[in-house]
Amino acid sequence: MRTFKKPAAVLLPTILLMTLLAGCQSNSAAPAASPSAAPTAEAVATAAPEASATPTEEPAATEAAATAAPAEATPAASAGSSEAIKEGTIEKEGNVVLKELAFVYKDHTIALSDIVDDAKLESMLGKATAKKSHTYSLDDGKNMDTLIGRTEKTYTFPGLEIKTIDSGDGKQFYIFSMKITDPKYTTVRNIKVGDSLDTLKKAYPEGKLTGDGSPEEEDDYRFAPSNYVDYILFHVKGAKIESISISTLLD
Repeated sequence: MRTFKKPAAVLLPTILLMTLLAGCQSNSAAPAASPSAAPTAEAVATAAPEASATPTEEPAATEAAATAAPAEATPAASAGSSEAIKEGTIEKEGNVVLKELAFVYKDHTIALSDIVDDAKLESMLGKATAKKSHTYSLDDGKNMDTLIGRTEKTYTFPGLEIKTIDSGDGKQFYIFSMKITDPKYTTVRNIKVGDSLDTLKKAYPEGKLTGDGSPEEEDDYRFAPSNYVDYILFHVKGAKIESISISTLLD
């Protein structure tokens, strides 16, 4: 019996020692994992403000784009410079197109859509040599159904014919056509009957010949500043302006 007690006494402390060592190793390994977790949380907290800062930069870019937008409109605004355009005798309410579609006589500028009557026209152009009027009807043979009931008036002056039509109420009449055959009436760009085709092209580079005529033949040089409804038509013959028509198409 005594021969077996000594080895047992030796093994028991050894087992206890190994158990204690294993426990120490597990305790020392556990704290090592917690520091690595702490930076991860801090990194997330640090990264969150940076991510939220990104949307705040977009309004700044939007403001910059809004500030730059008006600069793009500058060429369009300057395209119709009115420096060479003379102010009309009758108020045009700042409409550059109407100022372009006009002629000048002495100190007066008369344009399409001007509201006029006999007295106003004759105060600027002198006594008319002829006047006539026509009220459109279904059986007048003119086939102008859209103008039925409206009255057209024609005024003739030396080298000039002006046509007006009532605005629908039979009271106010506005100019819709002017034909010039005398050089004493000039356009607002100082072009007149008798000027050469080359002079015309320099003054109205936006216009173009409507046909294939050569300078030795007849052709029309059309200038329409904003659309095909309102225009100036220079009739050219022998490389010179023979007549100038300033018109708008009636509905």
